Amino acid sequence: MNKVIALVFLFLAVISCRVQRDMEKDEGKVKVLSTIAQIGDIVSQIGGDRVSSGVLVQRELNPHTYELVKGDGEKIASAEVIFYNGLGLEHGASVCAMLASHKNVLAVGEQINSSALLQKEGQTDPHIWMDISLWSEIVDPIAVKLSEIDPDGKIFYQQRAELIKKKMVEVHGEIFRELQAVSSEKRYLVTSHDAFHYFTRAYLAEPLEILWDHRFAAPEGLAPDGQLNPVDLQKIIDHLRLYNIHVVFPESNVSRDSIRKIASAAHQLGMQVRICREPLYGDAMQGTYLEAMEHNARIIAKHLEER
Repeated sequence: MNKVIALVFLFLAVISCRVQRDMEKDEGKVKVLSTIAQIGDIVSQIGGDRVSSGVLVQRELNPHTYELVKGDGEKIASAEVIFYNGLGLEHGASVCAMLASHKNVLAVGEQINSSALLQKEGQTDPHIWMDISLWSEIVDPIAVKLSEIDPDGKIFYQQRAELIKKKMVEVHGEIFRELQAVSSEKRYLVTSHDAFHYFTRAYLAEPLEILWDHRFAAPEGLAPDGQLNPVDLQKIIDHLRLYNIHVVFPESNVSRDSIRKIASAAHQLGMQVRICREPLYGDAMQGTYLEAMEHNARIIAKHLEER
C-alpha cells in the first residue's frame, strides 16, 4: 500500500513539474486563441516563440456549429486576443456570445477585400482559406494586432509576415500550375459540402473564366447538416451526367452519407461514379495550412486525371 501511495505522489509531482514548466515556457508570451486551425497556423508562424497560440475548434469538429465545451472557458479567459474567421462561419450561440463579450477580437475574414468574396444563396461564403492568395491577406492584420499587444516584437512580426506571404504566393502558384495541367474538360469537382468555391475559382477555372461556377457542385450547403433531399440529389446527378464526372470527393470532417447516396443513385442509373478513398480538407485540416492545401491539390489532380 505504501508503494502505491508513493507512486501516486510521484505521478502527481511529475505532472506538477510539467505544468510548472509549461507555465514558465509561456511566461511573457502573447496568449492568442484562434477559432480554427487555418488561422491558428498563420498566427503561430507569425508569432514564433513570442506567442502562445491555441485553437478553439480542434481536430475534425465542425466550426459552423461548434459550441463551447468544458475547458474552453479557461482558454478564452487567458487569451489576450482572439482571432476568428467571421463572415458567418462561427455561428454557434455560445461561440457568438463569447466573441461579442471578449475585450479584444479580430475577424480576419472581414479584413479581406469584400469585392473578392463570394455570395451563395444570399450568404457570404466564409471558406476564404481555400484560396491561398486571399488567405494571405489576413497575414498583415494579424501581425499588426500582435504588434499592438507586443510593441517590442513589431519588427519580428513584420519580418516573419513578409516571409510567410512570400511562401504563400509560391505555393499558390504551384497549386495553380498543378491543377491547370489537368485537362480543362476534367476540371470539375464534387465534394461533400460547399467549401470549395474559392478553390475552384482560384485553381480549377480557366484564367479569366467568368462563368466558372459550374465547375463545382456539392450536395450540402455552406454549413453541412447531413441532410440530402431528393431535389438536391437529382441536381447533383444531373450535374455529374452533364459534365461527365466520374469521381466525387468526401471531406475529412463531413459525414459521407450524402456522397454515398450520390454514388449509389448514379450506379443505379448506369453511371460510372466512384468515391475517392482519400478525403479532402475543407473545414478541418491536419499538418500546416499550406500542407493541407497541397494535399487537396495533389488528391484532386490525381483523381481527376484517372477518369
